Amino acid sequence: MMDYDESIKKAEAIITELEQAQAIGMEEYKKKAAEATSLLQYCQSLITEMHQDIPV
Repeated sequence: MMDYDESIKKAEAIITELEQAQAIGMEEYKKKAAEATSLLQYCQSLITEMHQDIPV
């Protein structure tokens, strides 16, 4: 799996692509949205893990 920086950059690129898409089919949109969601969830899990490792 990619690291945090690679994952967040890829998710941002997908989101930008979807925002600018003029003629994209619903299935392709759904596929790309699912990929971006998965990447963002992965990033969130890394952040949560990092917070758990920090002593309070």
